[in-house]
Amino acid sequence: MPEVQGAAALVHRFLPPTPQYRWPILAQEAGCDLWIKHENHTPTGSFKMRGGLVYLDWLRRTHPEIEGGVTATRGNHGQSIAFAAQQLGLRSVVVVPHGNSREKNAAMRAFGAELIEHGHDFHDADAYADELAVSRALHRVLSFHPLLVQGVASYALELFQAVTDLDFVYVAAGWGSGAAGLAAVRNALGLKTKIVAVSSSLAPSYARSILAGRIFDIPPRTRIADGIAVARPHPRGFELVRHQIERVVEVSDDAVEAAMRLYFRATHNVAEGAGAASLAAVLQESALLAGKKVAAVLTGGNVDSDVYRRVLSNGLEPRQE
Repeated sequence: MPEVQGAAALVHRFLPPTPQYRWPILAQEAGCDLWIKHENHTPTGSFKMRGGLVYLDWLRRTHPEIEGGVTATRGNHGQSIAFAAQQLGLRSVVVVPHGNSREKNAAMRAFGAELIEHGHDFHDADAYADELAVSRALHRVLSFHPLLVQGVASYALELFQAVTDLDFVYVAAGWGSGAAGLAAVRNALGLKTKIVAVSSSLAPSYARSILAGRIFDIPPRTRIADGIAVARPHPRGFELVRHQIERVVEVSDDAVEAAMRLYFRATHNVAEGAGAASLAAVLQESALLAGKKVAAVLTGGNVDSDVYRRVLSNGLEPRQE
């Protein structure tokens, strides 16, 4: 717990605690006492920036000879590293796959990152970041690391201190830093809150791996939840999380897009696909949650304007088979 408190103090030098609100229309739709943790209200529009600040602060203090780091991302992690590097006087190189979100790419460049496009998916970009770390003598910043979890856990500390006696917290799971951070703080505070991880039914590797107790490699096909579109769980994150969560819920792309529309209609907040996945799961499990006190983490709001326009207009693109 001292590590998380220290991480929170560092994070709060750069942003205030994000709010958690009980929106009446959302509570009515969900049929429970529902609270939303607004991680879309950060300078990068995502919870990830918390981890980037803690990680790069550690890098600057312990390895002053290193000028910066290289990482791979679909967007929010890369923005986190770019933002933190800019604030802490370090260099950042970010590798993204071809076809990545244009607006996330623009945001990373605006935060000072050198952006490199490589490969067809995150895992191709991740492998290329390994090569660049060697060829350019940069620190390799992984997308999952205990220091990233410490930073992310600061939002869990804010939530549990602000809203007491939660029965459930729902959070989207890509490589699991959000769920791991929630579990660490819950355990340290001695709470009984159950954590429910959420994955896409069209990117189900995390859910299927948790159910089986071993890692599955399943290529993602989701059209909207790119923030949790991983082909396989990170081994370390998988081990940290799998015994700490109540269950994993899979949600469809249609359900995620409906949750994005509901967020806008009920709260006028913009949620990206992965950010809306937790609300989609709460709505899907509303019969189980009647009379319960529940939180859903809106992990981010970074969605391209053309994608968001389609979602709000209720248009559906053909699925890529």
